[in-house]
Amino acid sequence: MKQTFDVTGMTCAACSARVEKTAGAVPGVNHAAVNLLKNSMEIDYDGAPGTLDAVSAAVDKAGYGAVPRAAKGAASGGTAPRAAGAASPVSAAAAEAKQVKMRLIVSFVFTVPLFYISMGHMFGWPLPAFLADERNIMAFALTQLLLLAPVVFVNFKFFRVGFKTLFHGSPNMDSLIALGSTAATVYGVYAMYRIAFALGAGDVHAAHVAGMDLYFESAAMILTLITLGKYFEARAKGRTTDAIASLMDLAPKTAVRVGEDGFEEQILADDVREGDVLAVRAGEGVPVDGVVVEGSGSVDESAITGESVPVDKAAGDPVTGATVNRTGYFTMRATRVGDDTTLASIIRLVDDATSSKAPIEKIADRISGVFVPIVIVLALATFAIWMVLGTGLETALSHAISVLVISCPCALGLATPTAIMVGTGRGAKNGILVKSAEALEGAHNVKTVVLDKTGTVTEGAPSVTDVAPAPGVAEERLLEAAVSVEGRSEHPLARAVCAYASERGAYPLLVEDFKQVPGEGIAALVDDVPVFAGNLRMMESRGIDAGDLATTARELAADGKTPLFFAADGRLLGVIAVADTVKPTSRAAVCELRAMGVRTVMLTGDNELTAAAIQREVGVDEVIAGVLPEGKEREIRRLAQAGRVAMVGDGINDAPALARADIGIAIGAGTDVAIESADVVLMRSDLMDVPAAIQLSRATMRNIKQNLFWALFYNAVCIPVAAGALAFMGVNLNPMIAAAAMSLSSVCVVSNALRLRGWKPRFSAVGASAEPAAEKALDAAPDAAGPRTESEPIGAKAPEGKEIVMEKTLHVEGMMCEHCVKRVKKALEGVEGVEEAVVDLDAGTATAKLSHDVPDEALKAAVVDADYEVTGIE
Repeated sequence: MKQTFDVTGMTCAACSARVEKTAGAVPGVNHAAVNLLKNSMEIDYDGAPGTLDAVSAAVDKAGYGAVPRAAKGAASGGTAPRAAGAASPVSAAAAEAKQVKMRLIVSFVFTVPLFYISMGHMFGWPLPAFLADERNIMAFALTQLLLLAPVVFVNFKFFRVGFKTLFHGSPNMDSLIALGSTAATVYGVYAMYRIAFALGAGDVHAAHVAGMDLYFESAAMILTLITLGKYFEARAKGRTTDAIASLMDLAPKTAVRVGEDGFEEQILADDVREGDVLAVRAGEGVPVDGVVVEGSGSVDESAITGESVPVDKAAGDPVTGATVNRTGYFTMRATRVGDDTTLASIIRLVDDATSSKAPIEKIADRISGVFVPIVIVLALATFAIWMVLGTGLETALSHAISVLVISCPCALGLATPTAIMVGTGRGAKNGILVKSAEALEGAHNVKTVVLDKTGTVTEGAPSVTDVAPAPGVAEERLLEAAVSVEGRSEHPLARAVCAYASERGAYPLLVEDFKQVPGEGIAALVDDVPVFAGNLRMMESRGIDAGDLATTARELAADGKTPLFFAADGRLLGVIAVADTVKPTSRAAVCELRAMGVRTVMLTGDNELTAAAIQREVGVDEVIAGVLPEGKEREIRRLAQAGRVAMVGDGINDAPALARADIGIAIGAGTDVAIESADVVLMRSDLMDVPAAIQLSRATMRNIKQNLFWALFYNAVCIPVAAGALAFMGVNLNPMIAAAAMSLSSVCVVSNALRLRGWKPRFSAVGASAEPAAEKALDAAPDAAGPRTESEPIGAKAPEGKEIVMEKTLHVEGMMCEHCVKRVKKALEGVEGVEEAVVDLDAGTATAKLSHDVPDEALKAAVVDADYEVTGIE
């Protein structure tokens, strides 16, 4: 059983490591994970209420606070309410930045004059007469002490928390700051006593010498510069929570409910109940998930799926909460409200991911757990060594204080969680939902991506691909007969034929005596004329001559399509081919994965013929056909022996394989986001998000490694320098410079993580233009009959190509999507002499690879005939 706690008092990685270790040691707790950025802790425990009390008590004893959050409520935000007094990561970050800003202003107001008074004589700055005279040296010292007092007061949190954790045996960064600034202050008070004794003895010169050894300005500057770093850090950390904040802000706050009498009333979105009918006008947001009841609209779903092109919605279509109706008006019935909405699910996924720990973070946690005690020991050793060397108390103390304040466990603790939080948030904005930090880390070194065919590589629903009327038969006559007889069938192929015919204006005629013929097809009387629809066997059994269309049908079948014959009154009308078509971006995604060095394998339960056709069209490296769900899991296990494997599927039939894979990626649009068996959920049914997810993982891991390197390098270099390792070369760090360097290190780490906010998937020219790479891959493969079944080897015949003698690039306007890309590509490749066309949607270009010179006008005419404009040819 899991429970989340809100933790107070943590300031650095040493704190989070201590809280995590303390909670994990409580009997009944199986695992504890602390998130420093969100001031939260999640434990996996035995479910006993007493265990939660024991965890709170143990954490409190360690010098921190831990309060269990209340059970999940019904807030539309989709996150559990927090304990009393606790704030969300967004509001907590804003409140922290505001509080630190106030402390910073007060600190600077008193530190600046303190620095001026204490250091002015070194720079020849004028001082008031009562401070400049040597006989007034006690007033000089007392003034500095009074200016230091407000700085200590507003930053007393460092001392309270620092010494509390030190006395509890778990020192943290605040302990280092408290020890450093206290040592400087105590030394200053000691110097004041020296001044007093010297003045009492009448030795003004000795008093003046003692007055020059005051460390009050160092104590104040340490606190001020550390507070300045904390302010920048708080602001930067607040920006890492922008993803969750922006997600929460997406949901409309109100909705318009339509009563049974048609009366409309505005209510709070939180008050919407399942089954309510809501009105959505142009420009308004969709309040919750539901189904369109009446009307239509063009809905912008970019906030949820990342897809920029609005989607047309009509009666019966699903709509998702937090999307925006750009044009039109419709009413919808609420089907999912509160925590069940898609937006709430996304927020939970992002929140869970940012609360989890990546394996690489454990390295930093182990270092942070012992970092502060080691630094304290090093500071004591530094002090002792310099005293033994006879340099005097002032020099020894200066080096020891510098060691304390320059050490930065925060940089180590922030290195991983900041990058994870920004990375997962950025992924969510692009429709890539990562469920855990472990999954985000693991995806970066995936060697093989296994793709389910139906619904992943293909659309998942059959559609008409080819229409071949018999000689002397008009296509309208063929479609009229097809829509009439197939309209009575419930078969998926029949629905595909009817949809295609209806789109082209074909209307059904009067149908009587409809019947199904097992193993052959269907028959009926259409306007008293016998019509048959089915396979070639049906035509032959009724003495209908298929002629050349029989050869056409075999060619279509070889391409993985299902040919349907139609005949009327004993005469063949033609053939309509139906197939589960490949998604427009599937080929581009496979090409992109290959360009990234990732091998692709397609698993399918279909027959070898269909699988081979899909392979030729998409270009996957390997196909395994005829595989049942349990067989997919076995194949994943076998492929994992060669390296990390990611499985991409729909999360239903592919659940065993998704669970077995190192990284399970569920591909599904809109409301199908809560797929338990997957580690990554892609909001769009677009395979291009697979290479994008791997790119996101690689970018995040690069950022984490940069952060860890900087944090380790900083401490490894700066601590010895602060201790005086380079003093023989005249290089010394005083405590003020050390404090500034410490503040800068944390700010640098968080700022580097924030660079991920600008991450966008970047696809190579090969992937973006879907350049046919399958043929290139198959060139090197041995001849074989087609895709293998289960674990048999695979190969294919290499295509015969012609030599490319020249290329011409056309600048094309009007292309909007991958369908446009396919049309331009098909148009150009239909021109004699064009062996291949590579179309780049982003660049708006089409490159024709020619086996001989082709006139520019011929290329331009082909594109213009496809309804696009050519603005130039190079």
